[in-house]
Amino acid sequence: MPAYTPQQLKKALVSAGFQVFRTLGDEIVLAERVRENLIMDSGVRLRASEPLQVKVIFRTQRGHFPGEDDDHLFARARTLADPARVNGFAEITCGASPVVDPSDPSHTLDTFFEVVLAKEAESLEVAVEGLRFALSLERSSDV
Repeated sequence: MPAYTPQQLKKALVSAGFQVFRTLGDEIVLAERVRENLIMDSGVRLRASEPLQVKVIFRTQRGHFPGEDDDHLFARARTLADPARVNGFAEITCGASPVVDPSDPSHTLDTFFEVVLAKEAESLEVAVEGLRFALSLERSSDV
């Protein structure tokens, strides 16, 4: 399998019909169109490695479930990830990410409880299939 640079992968993904949100080091972060004039980080990424790696982030916000403890919030995110596990993705990390107030960095607005799953792809074609699958999943819990 040929090694790809992030720039080569970015071009290939755009050609395959994906919108790219940004490149973070060796990862291409896909965008999700929220409205006609607004795109956001989809939580789906492709890592330029050998083999390629498709990553997907599942999250739950504390603000949506204020009475629940951290373990329950991670469990909600893991439940969202079940369809990915069935499709060969495996959990590689989890963590809590504070959302700070942009006008007052000392104030936390909310906290995301995130579970990251990944799956290796032996070719760009397989990676594209994995990305399409990951984008089809519900990745955020609000009920």
